[in-house]
Amino acid sequence: MIPQLEENTSLLPYNTFGLDVRARYFARFASVAELRALLQLPEVQAAPKLILGGGSNLLFTQDFDGVVLKNEIRGLEIIADDPTTDTVLLRAGAGESWHGLVEYSLGQDLSGLENLSLIPGTVGAAPLQNIGAYGAELRDTFERLEAVEISTGAVREFTAEECAFGYRESVFKNVLKGQFVVTAVLFQLHRQGQPNVRYGDIQTTLAEQGVTGPPTPQQVSRAVVHIRRSKLPDPAQIGNAGSFFKNPEIPQAQYDALKARHPELPGYPVPGGVKVPAGWLIERAGWKGQRRGPGAGTHGVHDRQALVLVHLGGARGGELLGLARDIIASVREQFGVELHPEVNIL
Repeated sequence: MIPQLEENTSLLPYNTFGLDVRARYFARFASVAELRALLQLPEVQAAPKLILGGGSNLLFTQDFDGVVLKNEIRGLEIIADDPTTDTVLLRAGAGESWHGLVEYSLGQDLSGLENLSLIPGTVGAAPLQNIGAYGAELRDTFERLEAVEISTGAVREFTAEECAFGYRESVFKNVLKGQFVVTAVLFQLHRQGQPNVRYGDIQTTLAEQGVTGPPTPQQVSRAVVHIRRSKLPDPAQIGNAGSFFKNPEIPQAQYDALKARHPELPGYPVPGGVKVPAGWLIERAGWKGQRRGPGAGTHGVHDRQALVLVHLGGARGGELLGLARDIIASVREQFGVELHPEVNIL
């Protein structure tokens, strides 16, 4: 059965910025068979395509003159459990919520995903940009993914090497952009793994919560959830897409020169240089808490986390993009550092 293809559909419920743009065509699919059936429709074949998960990493600046296909493939299943190596292979449908997957893994007493708790969006979107937070990235537990090639309908598996993961990057954002639809992701998790608590805020929060000794994955998850809720706005309350900018990576010499001018500048060693917190640069450039628009403002920069742009109601995507561009120009002028959006802009 071919899912219904709707016309002139509002995408307001399907993007966390809460922007009321419209799609020429819209359809949902809950299986590989339904996706293949949709891809064979003449209207779908002839139109630009956008595969939509949770809509938590998108900024729509205009209506989408094509077809939006919403991925609703579900399923969470342990498909291999090897007690000799303490490893478990967990398969998740691409339409599952990411945090739902994390909670499922914790309910099975598995470790590996706890640092990525409460990240918005779906499982299928996670490998596209190698999501990460609090000292962990998706690629740390990634085993492989399954995807459908849009042009042929063929199912293909991708290993971690084939995904070419980088910092908020993968092959699906570059040479294979727009060519595949992720349908399932497989993770290698552990029964007795040691949680990663190297990130300073996690250690501090665990101590505040009275955790002594090695923490469990559940305790680390609770700490991460507490940190995120204290710093980041809930998209159900305030329109946003989480961190709007990537943390820039700059050469060591450039960092040393900036550090001499700004001794309080944080930095984290990475291959080839130093990663600098974009939020620190944006805040020091004077943008934190800024509002634009009539009255109290329709959009701006969050007052607790300068990495987050917020839509307070009544703004257009183009206005948010204009704000982002002004922030980029300001940081470039003051610090000589180029910021790049983490959010996909359409």
